[in-house]
Amino acid sequence: MSDVEFHEQGELNDISLEGEITVPGVPSNKDEFSTLDEPVKDTIMRDLKAVGVKFWHVLYPKTSTALLREWDLWGPLILCVFMAMMLQGDTLDQMHDGGPQFAEVFVIYWVGAVVVTLNTKLLGGNISFFQSVCVLGYCVCPLSIALIICRCILIAKVQTTVLFIIRFVAVVVGFGWSTFASTAFLAESQPPNRKVLAMYPIFLFYFVISWLIISHTHS
Repeated sequence: MSDVEFHEQGELNDISLEGEITVPGVPSNKDEFSTLDEPVKDTIMRDLKAVGVKFWHVLYPKTSTALLREWDLWGPLILCVFMAMMLQGDTLDQMHDGGPQFAEVFVIYWVGAVVVTLNTKLLGGNISFFQSVCVLGYCVCPLSIALIICRCILIAKVQTTVLFIIRFVAVVVGFGWSTFASTAFLAESQPPNRKVLAMYPIFLFYFVISWLIISHTHS
């Protein structure tokens, strides 16, 4: 072998090869899990379980990043549709009830969440847009429970002052619960000197939803 051929052979031996040679059809221990390989039922059940866990974190509020790590909009969408359907009265009742229509509740819910989120971002909050919308939407859960209580009370044909007080207390508790839960998740993402400015729109957002619930006077 000549010196030139020997030198070229040495350079080839110095080249490092990257990657692995795998045989098609042979399982590998390094294969990553893919949702494409599981039954649809398992995927749906896993997603429902994730939504349920987020609801639990809202009902048991504490400083946590559970709603921020893996955000989704399924829970907020479910709560929005539920509240819009529950608050929507009959067409004839709307003239006397003053209750909101389905589209009004839907718009107030989502536009309010978007406005609060934009305010948070403009104040320098270190949270993504969809993370904030996710937290605000999930934290409506206590107010949804208050709405169920109010609807059960409204089944009675005669509405007394005592029943109104019970409804009022239920909505106030739901309002406080929702506000506290949302601040528990979002407070740490706000600049320390602007937390009050960031929390005020959240307070106003849940107050408007609470007003829609308490002002709905017909079953």
